[in-house]
Amino acid sequence: MQLDSEPDDQDVQVLADFPEDEELVITRVERLKKSNYRYLIHFGAYNMTVHEDVMIKYRMISGSTFVKADLEEIVAADERQRAYVEGLRYLERKPRTAQEMARRLREKEIGETVIAEVLLRLQEERLLDDPLYAKQWAEQRITNQRKGKMWIRQELREKGIDKSLISEALDQITPEQEMESALQTGRKKWNLLRGDINDKRRKTGAFLMRRGFSGEMVRQVIQILREEEDSEGEEEEIFDLD
Repeated sequence: MQLDSEPDDQDVQVLADFPEDEELVITRVERLKKSNYRYLIHFGAYNMTVHEDVMIKYRMISGSTFVKADLEEIVAADERQRAYVEGLRYLERKPRTAQEMARRLREKEIGETVIAEVLLRLQEERLLDDPLYAKQWAEQRITNQRKGKMWIRQELREKGIDKSLISEALDQITPEQEMESALQTGRKKWNLLRGDINDKRRKTGAFLMRRGFSGEMVRQVIQILREEEDSEGEEEEIFDLD
């Protein structure tokens, strides 16, 4: 997945009022009440906030001395940590694709460079895994949702999955699996319809096409359903004769 490269100016904004060449001594460290794991670091008249992990990493305790260049590095590290925590939070409810994660981080006003770093970290930790996501999504949609390959392909495209990964995921679905899915959902629709055979054929066919099954597969399903109905009709006639 490609990301636009832009310079991040978060450190410039946070430290805009800090003096360039003076040593800055931490005078007080205060935990923020309404923000978990974040601390307000006081340097006399100046202050900044950081995540607890960043504060510990850089030993930001009362009496510690920094210069502005040090703080710029710390602000960048804090931005990466903030983005990473946001990414973990976004993954709590369900798996996500890399594109979905990037979109979420942009909504949180995370810079593009940091987004790229966080995506790489999450991928290395296997918390973001587009190949696995695509395969599991395809399997779930064909088995539980009774969708066809064309529908699944479009869904995965919208989620930003690479075309080659989509093809690999769909290749895992056998023709027999897709036919079984189409036949089950088609049979359910067919049995709910009333009217003549041509009307049932037209409505069931349109229904299956909308669910992403190919025209050829739809024709096969309709043929099977017609034969099943004809067979049931013959059985009823035999029963009436008895």
